[in-house]
Amino acid sequence: MLRLLTGSMLVLGAVCASAAPRGFTAEDLVALDRVSSPVLSPDGTQVVFALRVADVAANKAVTSLWMQAVDGQSPARRLTGAASSAVAAQFSPDGRSLYFLSPRSGSMQLWRLPLQGGEAQQVTRYPLDVGGYQLSPDGRSIAFNLEVFNDCADLACTVKRLSDRAEAKTTGVLYEKLFVRHWDTWADGRRNQLFVAALGADGTATAEPLKVSREIDGDVPSKPFGGSEDYTWAPDGKSLVFAVRIAGNSEPWSTNFDLYRVPSDASSAPANLTADNPAWDSGPVFRADGKALYYMAMKHPGFEADRFGLMEKNLVTGATREIAPNWDYSAGGITLSADGKYIYTGTSDLGQHPIHRIEIASGKSQRLPGTGQVEGFALGRDALVFTRSSLTSPAQLFAARTDGSKERVLARFNEAALKDVAMGAYEQFEFAGWNDETVRGYVVKPWNYAAGGKYPVAFIIHGGPQGSMGDSFHYRWNPQTYAGMGFAVVFIDFHGSTGYGQKFTDSISGDWGGKPLEDLQKGWAAALSKYAYLDGEHACALGASYGGYMINWIAGNWNQPWKCLVNHDGVFDTRSMGYSTEELWFSEWENGGTVFAVPQNYEKFNPANHVADWRVPMLVVQGDRDYRIPVEQGLSTFTALQRRGIPSQLLYFPDENHWVLKPQNSIQWHHAVNDWLKRWTSNANK
Repeated sequence: MLRLLTGSMLVLGAVCASAAPRGFTAEDLVALDRVSSPVLSPDGTQVVFALRVADVAANKAVTSLWMQAVDGQSPARRLTGAASSAVAAQFSPDGRSLYFLSPRSGSMQLWRLPLQGGEAQQVTRYPLDVGGYQLSPDGRSIAFNLEVFNDCADLACTVKRLSDRAEAKTTGVLYEKLFVRHWDTWADGRRNQLFVAALGADGTATAEPLKVSREIDGDVPSKPFGGSEDYTWAPDGKSLVFAVRIAGNSEPWSTNFDLYRVPSDASSAPANLTADNPAWDSGPVFRADGKALYYMAMKHPGFEADRFGLMEKNLVTGATREIAPNWDYSAGGITLSADGKYIYTGTSDLGQHPIHRIEIASGKSQRLPGTGQVEGFALGRDALVFTRSSLTSPAQLFAARTDGSKERVLARFNEAALKDVAMGAYEQFEFAGWNDETVRGYVVKPWNYAAGGKYPVAFIIHGGPQGSMGDSFHYRWNPQTYAGMGFAVVFIDFHGSTGYGQKFTDSISGDWGGKPLEDLQKGWAAALSKYAYLDGEHACALGASYGGYMINWIAGNWNQPWKCLVNHDGVFDTRSMGYSTEELWFSEWENGGTVFAVPQNYEKFNPANHVADWRVPMLVVQGDRDYRIPVEQGLSTFTALQRRGIPSQLLYFPDENHWVLKPQNSIQWHHAVNDWLKRWTSNANK
């Protein structure tokens, strides 16, 4: 693939004459280049970003690092090659070097690239993968996480134990407590732990690092999605703060993450800074003078979708305050302004995902301008650089002033690849949902829309359930893939969705089949009334995770409108789910307790109890490595359909988890789903 650098615009793909317009396809989706993770140089003049390029034929992707001037006056230049990925870029404090993680040496290690010229040098040579890292403020040390056996005195011990297991003639594993499996991995006894290593005069790290998270029975950072944002250096480099949930026996049903402070020389054990909060504390960031710590905190133990409030802890007096208690949004991280007066954070907001700026002293908040979804950003003294997508555009790289004004495009991606693609236009609408409260949704026109036409509909139900499907470019459930085959698309942010106030989000707990179903029904009616081009007689409903649960629920409780259904990794039996899912806090919070304590709660909205009323053809999709909603849920759904004599298919992925990630599998998934929709909405079924 040719890369042309033209002025301030990075154009990907060979340029050729424009072809006749066409719809967006699954092949287009998986082949798109993806920009992410902007990082600003210390002087704010350069931005480094990651660019993921898929090799669909090889069924893999490689991420490289690029650098561009923030003023847009010089083109982007590639910093790392295409042979192996480079991720997690960080500038050295003096801005003369760029650090990054790469598996180019055979395992994931830290590398340093001199920006004035020269080849990248390997910084760490550990026998285990480096999972994440943070440079110390003076650039002379690194904090990083490795996965080790906690009772091992050195790294060699972990390596030997893994080797011994691999060579053993027995395969049985004996467990004494839960989290025997999590997300898509079975537990092997290792924990993520936090280490510190000094960087020598030659730039390489000490051979045997110092474990500073000693005496901590938990993962630093958390599994499976925690990262280096879970720990941070104090400004003087003498200590670190990290977030961790102490495991014990309650780990699978606890959301009690606390912040611990530890000397960087491990001269004393980590000390708990947030023991008074039994809920989730996360995302620590020091004030520049080191005397205060900013972080995010929830208030309700066991509730993973609780609101993350912004907190300030005085490290001298120990006093804690919430910075913006009346700001009814959930923070998505903390980035401090250069002058230390503001916190910048991304959050869901009425079907968008913008940046909010909160004044620390007063708690006054400001939503920065722009629509769509900000997926990542970096902040300097004079500039804000960010990636943002929308329902009609994959993420692009932008720059603006720190108040969001004077926005401009720094680099635009995939223009050549999408030059002949006509995206479906979209519009947000609102209606009176449950209890006559305002609910919002989106409608997307088919790519070939013509006034007066009627188009079949894909009605997509988002997962979470505390999530949102809004103005963003999704790489699994992308409305444009349906619009691209001539379907209109409708999706609703029902009660329980995020971005509409915490009360709205909370309202779904204990009521999975109640308020959300009413919102979906009223939203469907509102869309049909407002948009005459929707062919309500030829529509299919689709969803994954909670959306898959809802597909099973409406199969027995609202099946009248639908020609077909698609259920991806959806809950079939809420009672069985309560005993087989890995993160028990989720099921137990949503149902008000354990299965054995409140069995009636699990049965109230249990799709398994309504199979006798199923009648609509359903495609079931299930990944075998999905431990969130285990494979038996999908198999049970398919069994129920087959025994009822309902036309049905099962698409089973032995190598996928709760998502479908491999490029070729994604294409197969889309073709199976699209074929199912077309089969049941075609003229033969009208």
